[in-house]
Amino acid sequence: MISKSAADKNTQLIKTEALRLGFNSCGIAAAVQLEDDAVRLEQWLKKGHQAGMGYMERNFDLRTDPRKLVPGAKSVITLLLNYYPTATQQTDMPKIAKYAWGTDYHFVIRDKLNELLAFINTNIGAVDGRGFVDSAPVLERSWAVRSGQGWVGKNGNLLTRHSGSFFFIATLISDLELVPDVPFNTSHCGTCTQCIDACPTDAIISPAEVDAGKCISYLTIELKDALIPSEFHNKMEGWAFGCDICQDVCPWNRFSKPHNEPKFNPIPEVLDLSLNQWFELGEESFNRIFKNSPMKRAKWKGVMRNLSVLGGG
Repeated sequence: MISKSAADKNTQLIKTEALRLGFNSCGIAAAVQLEDDAVRLEQWLKKGHQAGMGYMERNFDLRTDPRKLVPGAKSVITLLLNYYPTATQQTDMPKIAKYAWGTDYHFVIRDKLNELLAFINTNIGAVDGRGFVDSAPVLERSWAVRSGQGWVGKNGNLLTRHSGSFFFIATLISDLELVPDVPFNTSHCGTCTQCIDACPTDAIISPAEVDAGKCISYLTIELKDALIPSEFHNKMEGWAFGCDICQDVCPWNRFSKPHNEPKFNPIPEVLDLSLNQWFELGEESFNRIFKNSPMKRAKWKGVMRNLSVLGGG
């Protein structure tokens, strides 16, 4: 066990470097088993709300205990990176979720996490640590709450009082002993139900509980079927990839500020292509234009399937 003064110093070093690397916030929690979250996750899975995302059922123990992901882990560092854009899409264009307008966040954040880990090894000492961003069984929002970053809103997203919810969550688990932040133990959604009321597919079945099988983001990205179920065809509201409805209506997002990450600036085609131009875009062109975009997850065929529901083609 290191001294309190050393833990304090190391904690401040890491937080300062995280901000220098462009992260908007950095919080720390002790690496422990997430007992309450394990119960909630198990109940959610039993209800089948993971839909076709079978990977949510795998590695349950790893997902609820970081010490099984990184043996000897003592600290979980949570980092937030803003992606709120300055640009807007024209109202008659197929809608793309804001997080997918620029370079794939996995690439951007992975580079920053590697830099942070290298900084720790150089300036503090050799540590065993692993960084994650949507790539491993990690309950990112739970750790964000535990590290004082914010609360989970009724739409299931992490909300903050200072910048809303348009940010990515990254996690760095390490065996370095650090000073934990005070967990965020309150919710500031109050009686507001705007996100629940605005969801066209009724995917938010209760506060902070989302049935993925009804979510437009799931239907347009994770669903691998050849067709989107017909009961959703008149409820897509123009979304071709992902969905921002429950975030756009959230009052806390009036505090969202434009990001400072050039790699998140929009690929021109995201803002400029009409529905007919999307249909004219062949697979080769799609792969070239979106090779470093989150949109490649749905592949050309998936995007064309989504667009066919919106009309044209």
